[in-house]
Amino acid sequence: MKRNTLKNIAGLTLIEILIGVVISSIMMAAMYTTYSVVNNSYGQVVDKAKISRSGRDIVEMLMRDIRMAGFKYMLGTNTFIIDGEPLPTRSYLEFRGGHISKSESHDPIIIVKSELGYTRATLDDDVTAEPKHDSEDLCCDKIHIVFDDFDQNDPNDPPQPYKRYKTTYYAKAIGGIITPDDGEARYAIYKTFESWIQVLGATTGQWRNDCNECYRDQKVRDYVVDMEFIPFDMEGRKINPNEATPDNAIESNRKKIYDIRAVDIRLTFRSKKEFFKTIPRAGKPRLVKGISDRTKSFPDKYLRDSVVVTIHTRNIGSGI
Repeated sequence: MKRNTLKNIAGLTLIEILIGVVISSIMMAAMYTTYSVVNNSYGQVVDKAKISRSGRDIVEMLMRDIRMAGFKYMLGTNTFIIDGEPLPTRSYLEFRGGHISKSESHDPIIIVKSELGYTRATLDDDVTAEPKHDSEDLCCDKIHIVFDDFDQNDPNDPPQPYKRYKTTYYAKAIGGIITPDDGEARYAIYKTFESWIQVLGATTGQWRNDCNECYRDQKVRDYVVDMEFIPFDMEGRKINPNEATPDNAIESNRKKIYDIRAVDIRLTFRSKKEFFKTIPRAGKPRLVKGISDRTKSFPDKYLRDSVVVTIHTRNIGSGI
């Protein structure tokens, strides 16, 4: 009986086992390939979303500040008393305009083309402009925005209820041989927020960045390729920012600052990691095109994406 039972037990031959192993291997390979494709696609979507999200964040900051450019606070009828004296209904702050340096100007918007850093030759003639990683790099324009405000509970000592602020957006070269501790060569956008300090009773003041609400060189976005500002007048005509500057000796050009009714902004960012699998083929480079004539090709594997928006100024008139 036992011998007959053993003969009837079914088993797997070596060939059947090998066939099973081969089929399982094919299935595992197919599953891994599918996972890799899906994972790579998801990673690319995430990278694109990060660039888009960070672009929207800084655009919102620029929109808020540019719309405030030229704002003047009128107190009107009031009963505010400081140091035993009623506050004047209009700002007592000195206004510095006309033929004056950019660093001292109180004009609402000043655009400096293709220059890095905050303190540079175009703001102070004796200061050397900050270097770029490559002289052919697009990056970046800078913009100075000036507006007024009011704070009856000003925490500074002595208090200054009437306020004038200057916000500046600019780029710096970081990484590479310029700042080796920051890794690879690239650019980042920074912001400085200053206040015009002129207490009640004083006839003049100065820009300071050490007040309670002020700050200097605050990084707001890394891996920027270019930041471009193009101003337009009421008729939609482009204004040359190199002419509409407070240090322009020609008064008619200088007054174009107060013709600005809109500013076109283009921000171009780069992915932190390589995005494409291969470099561009010969004759088909990946281009970054500006609003004006700024164009550059890139032979690497990084993704670059641009955000373009038009911001209308709400508080700039024919003068102050």
